[in-house]
Amino acid sequence: MPIPWRDAMSHALYGPGGFFVGGTGPADHFRTSVHASPAFATALLRLLTEVDAALGHPSRLDVVDVGAGRGELLRALAGAVVGVSGEPAHSGRSGLIPPWAGSPETLTSTASVRRSPGDPSSVAARPSLAERVRFTAVEYAERPEDLPGEINWTAEIPAEITGLLIATEWLDNVPLDVAVHTEDGWRYVLVEPESGAESTGEPVGPADLDWLTTWWPSPTNPPPADPDSGIGLTSTDATSASGSGFGAARPAQGSSLTARSRPGCPETPHSDRRRAEIGRTRDEAWANAISRINRGLAVAVDYGHLRDDRPVDGTLTGYRGGRQVPPVLDGTTDVTAHVAMDSVASAGAAVARCAYSLVSQAEALRALGADGARPPLSLAGTDPAGYVRALAAASAVAELTDPAGLGGHLWLRQPVGIPLAAAVAR
Repeated sequence: MPIPWRDAMSHALYGPGGFFVGGTGPADHFRTSVHASPAFATALLRLLTEVDAALGHPSRLDVVDVGAGRGELLRALAGAVVGVSGEPAHSGRSGLIPPWAGSPETLTSTASVRRSPGDPSSVAARPSLAERVRFTAVEYAERPEDLPGEINWTAEIPAEITGLLIATEWLDNVPLDVAVHTEDGWRYVLVEPESGAESTGEPVGPADLDWLTTWWPSPTNPPPADPDSGIGLTSTDATSASGSGFGAARPAQGSSLTARSRPGCPETPHSDRRRAEIGRTRDEAWANAISRINRGLAVAVDYGHLRDDRPVDGTLTGYRGGRQVPPVLDGTTDVTAHVAMDSVASAGAAVARCAYSLVSQAEALRALGADGARPPLSLAGTDPAGYVRALAAASAVAELTDPAGLGGHLWLRQPVGIPLAAAVAR
């Protein structure tokens, strides 16, 4: 029996035995920035310290990873935080991003600032970042047995967050409905889960029609005025975001897995009628995540598009075993669609009541010190082994910032109760 795509996706991804619930995890099926290079976690550590400073170094600093997979990002972050606090780390700094003034690497240690009790100039030392940070992974799968004890594991986004919320390729897996534009307007697309056969259903409901009218105009209607009313993209941000471009998937460097960085499935023929992926559920999911933050910064990293450049036939596709495949709905395949990032951003800004920033991953990571610059050739003569290591590290960062691949992902940065400039300082 045909059902709406939203219900089919929900069951295939999060139902009993669903793609994100069972099995060994998404890392066996596709490659994200988290898997591509430790420089990604190192850059986020730098962002975390900037957020910490903007918050005034609170006694508890939350780091919440929504859609955590099997905890890969938080494992790396936990190791990096301990490493820069002067203790042995699980993974340590990658060496791909140099220290910066005010970073944990350059701060005076707690021990060195303590004075004797009788010293009138004695001041209370601030606990280290490692002592204050609290890691929480949000995922429907069971907690991995080998997950470090300092990482909390939960199925729901916690309330009362003070710190950093990260959503790396989460929104693209929030189930949504699909519509097709017909002679009498937008209608839902239904799908038979077992065969994948599609059919046209009823006209879209009022809420979805309102979303489509605002964010995914029909071929005969021009885009309406920006509903943000001044909240959102700056002119430079909009240019860099829309200029990233998207197309067919490509293999990720250094891996047999495909990076989920571009839309389209070569096995799926294009339709003669315009399709749309209704992003209202993603808007609601992001707005809910923002509502859980007391003060701090939320960052969504995903592949997406903007209203003036929506894909004609949508982006619905699948990934399995390292390859891009048709979106099979039996739980063995990742079913995903690109994110209408401007719509999501507007929904989050309405909750946070703060301006957001939307830029490409290449720009975001370079602002955090990851530029992928090659080491000087002179190093090869003085330290050949070090040159090889540095060259490999630069190649890893280059993959993260390649605008034709992972670097074309969009970073949505939504501050809550802190200045935007402090949260995304360049």
